[in-house]
Amino acid sequence: MKPIQTARLRLRRWNDADRAPFAAMSADPAVMEFFPALLTPDQANAFIDRIEAHWDARGYGNYALEERATGAFVGLTGLFDVFPEAHFAPSVEIGWRLARPFWSLGYAREAAEAVIASAFAEHDFPEIVAFTAKLNLRSAALMQRLGMARDAADDFDHPNVAEGNPLRPHVLYRISRENFERR
Repeated sequence: MKPIQTARLRLRRWNDADRAPFAAMSADPAVMEFFPALLTPDQANAFIDRIEAHWDARGYGNYALEERATGAFVGLTGLFDVFPEAHFAPSVEIGWRLARPFWSLGYAREAAEAVIASAFAEHDFPEIVAFTAKLNLRSAALMQRLGMARDAADDFDHPNVAEGNPLRPHVLYRISRENFERR
C-alpha cells in the first residue's frame, strides 16, 4: 500500500523521528488503558521494528499518522495480520492508536476509512476485521461508525492477555469488501 493523504492527515511509513513520540504515547496510561501494559521505550522501538518488518514482508502495515498542518506525530492506523491462534485467522486486522492531544478530533475515523478504502482497492482481502477489549466502548463505537458489524458468537478471550484480566474478553467486528463498497 502506498502513502495516503486525507484532508488533515498524512499516513506514511515510519521514520526515526517517530520513535520518541510513539514511545511517549505508548507510555501514557490513558492511551494504553485497554492494553495489558504500558510499553517501555525499548518495547516501543521493537514494536515499530515489527511494523516495518511486516510492511517489508506483506506490502501493508500500520502507518505512522502525521498531522498535515503541523507535521505533528498523531499515532498509528493500519493493517496487520491477525495472530495465528485466532479462530478468525487468517485475516487482516485494522487498528489504531492515537496520542491523547489528538483524541475527539475525528482523526481515527478519517485515517481508518482511508486505510480500509485503500486496502480493498489495492489487495484482494475479502474482509477486514477489528477487535478490542470488551471494555473499550470508544473503539467499538468507531468500528460501528466504520460500518463494521459484530456477531457476539465471534467474541473471544485474547490469548495474549492473562486469564482473569478484565481486558481478556474481546469483541470482534468485520467489514466485507461488498459491505464497504455498498456504503
